[in-house]
Amino acid sequence: MTKQGGPKEKAPGLVRSDPLLKPFLKDILRREDKIRAMHDRLVPKGKSLEEIASGHEFFGLHFQDGEWIFREWAPNADAVYLTGPFTEWREKESCRLQRIDGNGAWEIRLPRRALHHEDVYRLKIKWAWGEGDRIPAYARRVVQDWQTGIFNAQVWKPEKPYAWKHGDFIPEKPLLIYETHVGMAQEEPKVGCFNEFREKILPRIKKAGYNTLQVMALPEHPYYGSFGYQVSSFYAPSSRFGTPEELKELIDAAHGMGIAVVMDIIHSHAVSNEVEGLSCFDGTPYQYFHDGKRGTHPAWGSRCFDYSKPQVLHFLLSNCRYWLDEFRVDGFRFDGVTSMLYQDHGLGKAFTCYDDYYTENTDEDALVYLALANRLIHTLNPHAITVAEDVSGMPGLAMDESQGGYGFDYRFAMGVPDYWIKLLKVQRDEDWHMGRLWHELTNKRTDEKTISYAESHDQALVGDQTLIFRMLEDDMFWYMSLDRESLRVDRGMALHKMIRLITLATAGDGYLNFMGNEFGHPEWIDFPREGNDWSYHYARRQWSLMDAPNLRYGLLGRFDRDMIDMAKQSALPSGQAPIILREDEDRKILAFLSHGLVFAFNFHHTESYADCLIPAPAGAYSILLDTDRQAYGGHGRQDRDIQHFTQPGPKKGENYLSLYLPSRTALVLGMGK
Repeated sequence: MTKQGGPKEKAPGLVRSDPLLKPFLKDILRREDKIRAMHDRLVPKGKSLEEIASGHEFFGLHFQDGEWIFREWAPNADAVYLTGPFTEWREKESCRLQRIDGNGAWEIRLPRRALHHEDVYRLKIKWAWGEGDRIPAYARRVVQDWQTGIFNAQVWKPEKPYAWKHGDFIPEKPLLIYETHVGMAQEEPKVGCFNEFREKILPRIKKAGYNTLQVMALPEHPYYGSFGYQVSSFYAPSSRFGTPEELKELIDAAHGMGIAVVMDIIHSHAVSNEVEGLSCFDGTPYQYFHDGKRGTHPAWGSRCFDYSKPQVLHFLLSNCRYWLDEFRVDGFRFDGVTSMLYQDHGLGKAFTCYDDYYTENTDEDALVYLALANRLIHTLNPHAITVAEDVSGMPGLAMDESQGGYGFDYRFAMGVPDYWIKLLKVQRDEDWHMGRLWHELTNKRTDEKTISYAESHDQALVGDQTLIFRMLEDDMFWYMSLDRESLRVDRGMALHKMIRLITLATAGDGYLNFMGNEFGHPEWIDFPREGNDWSYHYARRQWSLMDAPNLRYGLLGRFDRDMIDMAKQSALPSGQAPIILREDEDRKILAFLSHGLVFAFNFHHTESYADCLIPAPAGAYSILLDTDRQAYGGHGRQDRDIQHFTQPGPKKGENYLSLYLPSRTALVLGMGK
């Protein structure tokens, strides 16, 4: 790819805000042209993108004008049959679909009495060299027979459609995200359901103060242990969690509590299953996916979409609209964006310079799809939230398309949790470098909004460890009782609070926490599988630990709740870059100003400092948050009722706060509080 930009080419905002991108201007402009070209290819004259993104209203099973209409796209098929108990699972001419156009669309119309609510069905598709059973691509309900393990589509036409109670919901800003998984949200060793989540977990999230729910694993996936990442039916909420109406009731209840619902959407790949999924749907491996080696993800064994095909984009764009229209989700976390963006999926690659983003390795068709998806989503709902999970740092992902970007509202600061792991794993506390830590926490593109987190579900999966488990190790099992003492527990709890506070305080525009990590949930996540004798022991959340008055988990939970409340009261994360006030490598002190608040951190493992001078705007300050409070499991070394007045410094205009900063403690101070 070229690095030369002609003098007559107008640089978009992406390039104007980052001069290092000037050598790649032609590449950026070419990508803009490709977005326009694909839009024009998809959308006929006189139509709109949102009208075109309605494949779910044409394909799939519908009851209209007193009859059932079913349509499917299978261009390579020679014959398609609808089968089920109503055909004794045999091919019958009365249930044979007819080809209705030259693009591979098939249709059948059946009388009202032919199908009933909760009937199961599937397709038998035949092609020149074989045949196979298939779950319809646009199936809105898929169920599994728990005795045989067989999946089938299910007719879903309840007598009374769900009546929404909370319309016109608008998410709060800034985003304080609670990442969750419905199935593992209950304490009992089982698969939790939508109703249980609504009744038991939503109130906890509301009490914790988070305003956005990020729900994983909603679309149907055959293997529960895939964490929802190996999707088979993109239009069907997983029936293992309940019915579509129960999911709607959950989302509606969240809206009633002022909580937005963002779902994980997996458009980066699909499960390789042929009966349950889209692989070889019409007998060809390339109907929805790339042909040959490129069509299979080398690390995940899943199928990789071919984003250059208009039919594939039609399927995926319609999927975005379906979840917005049918379930009123407030947006999407697009998973696996790095895998989408590069033909090598970014595997084992360190993105160290801008050249890495503008090579033949970049899948520009995927970028085109992501730009069109964001355009569609924000046209349908201007308040919708889109977040890119990209570890590569592709410039422009979270910039408006009019500025040369690809339209995401936010991107994750994925280097932050990796850095915390690195510190805890390979460095002694006394070797932590404050300057490097500050760089990692604040190293964000200033023209793109970011969401930061100390740890997500990724850090809790089996094979890895949560931050609290890294620090406490086996002491977590023996010394979390209030009547037992452990230096390791003291250290772990102190750093657990400080890590979360400094991550939130330096976050660009949003903050995320994974379910249970706010109170230091022990151990890891491991879904039932053959290797653990299909146990649910680690695929649950032990809320009783936080509720137990004799354990320290509740103290961490109380701190997190007060931290989130402080953030909401102060409109943090603010989108403003924090201003460093003091960086002291020897004393392990970091202090900074953010949104009018002074944050002072003492990371030293043993030294406490009296009369520690912190530059600050002139005024009288009160302590808003103290990580060392006994109520948070600390030592209570600070008198939080004392008012702190700035003192003039030696130079004109300089003012300082003189603070007592105990070891492994952080303070948040504000004026007029």
